[in-house]
Amino acid sequence: MSLVARKLGANGAAAARARVTSPLRRHPRASPPSPTHAAAPASSRWHSTASSRQLHQQAPRQSATAAAAVPEPVYGPLPPSPPSQSTNPALSFPCLDRVESRSATLTQKQQEQARQRRSESGPEPSYTTGKHKTFVSAEPLLLDWGGILPAFEVAYETWGQLNAGRSNAVLLHTGLSASSHAKSTPENPQPGWWEKFIGPGAPLDTNKYFVVCTNVIGGCYGSTGPGSIDPANGEHYATRFPILTMEDMVRAQFRLLDTLGIGKLYASVGSSMGGMQSLAAGVLFPERVGKVVSISGCARSHPYSIAMRHTQRQALMMDPAWSRGFYYNSLPPHIGMKLARSIATVTYRSGPEWEQRFGRRRADPSRPPALCPDFLIETYLDHAGEKWCLTYDANSLLYISKAMDLFDLGTEQQERVRRMRDANAYKLDLFGGRNGADGDARAAQAAREEGSLNELCNLQLPEKPYEEQEAAAATPSGSETSSSGADASSAPAPPNSAKGGYEPPADLVTGLAPLARTPTLVLGVASDILFPAWQQREVAEALRRGGNGSVQHLELGEEKSLFGHDTFLLDLENVGGSVGKFLG
Repeated sequence: MSLVARKLGANGAAAARARVTSPLRRHPRASPPSPTHAAAPASSRWHSTASSRQLHQQAPRQSATAAAAVPEPVYGPLPPSPPSQSTNPALSFPCLDRVESRSATLTQKQQEQARQRRSESGPEPSYTTGKHKTFVSAEPLLLDWGGILPAFEVAYETWGQLNAGRSNAVLLHTGLSASSHAKSTPENPQPGWWEKFIGPGAPLDTNKYFVVCTNVIGGCYGSTGPGSIDPANGEHYATRFPILTMEDMVRAQFRLLDTLGIGKLYASVGSSMGGMQSLAAGVLFPERVGKVVSISGCARSHPYSIAMRHTQRQALMMDPAWSRGFYYNSLPPHIGMKLARSIATVTYRSGPEWEQRFGRRRADPSRPPALCPDFLIETYLDHAGEKWCLTYDANSLLYISKAMDLFDLGTEQQERVRRMRDANAYKLDLFGGRNGADGDARAAQAAREEGSLNELCNLQLPEKPYEEQEAAAATPSGSETSSSGADASSAPAPPNSAKGGYEPPADLVTGLAPLARTPTLVLGVASDILFPAWQQREVAEALRRGGNGSVQHLELGEEKSLFGHDTFLLDLENVGGSVGKFLG
């Protein structure tokens, strides 16, 4: 007799043999336990009380409400009968209990308010608290990748006074998930995301400047985005919303500036995604931007940041509640959003800071380890996801993060976009956005080419997946090709971490040439892993190589900031002080 059989006894061994996995069979989804169900007999469950509930107590896996919402059958092996005894007790999963409880609550709430929720203004009631101003454009906006918005809205807020010459305006660009509420106002007294950086005597001194901040198009804080209503059918755009670029967002902002009577900005200022937009504003409208400030930004997204945002999008899109974007008026994909935000938070701070802040400490060392958040760093990431998963629209995260990935101010990409915009310009005629006697003829001619242009909106996975090329680095230059057929020698060299030791690509130097006469501040942080400091060095050097003699480049070392990418939100002295000094 085996050791296991001797320990369990004959009955236990027989029960173990009886629990061998059965062949795949179709069976209805089993109803999960619910607080409303009667308790199991003491002989078939582990005893527990409110005072003795520990990590190893089995918890209900799903509420009855949530289970009722998914009645379809499940294909798989039949679940084994509950054992009367087990070698080890089952772990509890309070982190899953919380998620499932929220799903049940949201489902019930959605059912109760299905006819009232978001009936008129898209996601605005769900995501925005406090007042802002709204610019409404009745003119269509052609987007870089061929989409079009027949009309659109931009939410914005302002601080300070526009002078008589309308020459003191500063356009403040936001990060990915920020609203227009950068600072508190009498109408909205809640602290803004750059509260201490704006005001009398602050870096953005409202005694001097008229500061304008918008929620980008594609967002969910009052500007037109995937959660807005499509005027063509009265339904939410959802994933029928067109693909966006940073430049599209900037063009929408400059429509607002036109309405405000601002012909030229004193400065364009932005951090993170806003740092990308600030550079884009100077490239698109060099004659309308007096100065550029780009903090923890870049001139083109690099593979690591693309990979991290891709991972976030995949975590979100794999949530069944996402429903390919058509989740409005139903259960929102809060589970995917929580995971996406937790992943993002890893990229926002730095390892050295977390070593000091959390180390390897556990939340409660006196208790046994758990698979749910247990280390302090795990509880921090879990909390970051929890508090954010219902405060931002999932589709907005997808569209805006993708726009960040597409960002590239190199000449080649700019020329490609210019060709696409020319090819799709006829759409403006169809929506009455251009005048001219030959407008109809242009529209008809372009419409005949619509078949080929539609390919831009239908992406497909490559037939042959990417394969690693062994020993490519050791092959003589020009004698080996990549999996795509490109010459391996044409791939850009990795950036040199030494200051001044990196040659920016010629494509980027010419792409940033429109900024040759624009004073520019480029600020980076050594501990930033999302927008690493070499990217800011690349921007500064490319500007100098393009003839800009008014470039200031500052890099905060780890001795000044360990906060990683989030330094732009936290460091009033170094980040704010540098901005205030540069603006004058």
